[in-house]
Amino acid sequence: MAIRNIRTEEDPVLRKVCRKVENFDDRLFLILEDMRDTLIKSGGIGLAANQIGILRRIVLVNFDDKIIELINPEIIETEGQQIEAEACLSVPKKAGKTLRPKTVTVRAQNRNGNWCIYKGTDLKARCFCHELDHLDGKLYLDRLAPGEKAFFTNDYE
Repeated sequence: MAIRNIRTEEDPVLRKVCRKVENFDDRLFLILEDMRDTLIKSGGIGLAANQIGILRRIVLVNFDDKIIELINPEIIETEGQQIEAEACLSVPKKAGKTLRPKTVTVRAQNRNGNWCIYKGTDLKARCFCHELDHLDGKLYLDRLAPGEKAFFTNDYE
């Protein structure tokens, strides 16, 4: 498959709302494989389709060496709160503390169109929220905790 270029914060595609996936076909499978290759090469833990210029509701999340494909995802339940640092492949060399739920339950389709439920706590919950925000044209910079500002770092390239 192919490694795609990751769009950065100046690119207007990151501020657009992604459209629902309707067709579960070979084109979707190719996008998923390209996203997988791009995510692995980047060393990140999550990637939304618009980060590679595709305005579809597709997210990949990499935890415990397992990549979860989320198609048409929606958050159906949240619990608690956490304020922790986040970074983004589309906002290189910056990080910032965001206010997110501590636990998140997501409903999404898999590559075959079947609905599945995923639950994440702490970092995984932040990742789910972060990537789903991308699908609605939002960056973590829009979700900084009260009084917080993004800061420059070499830890998140």
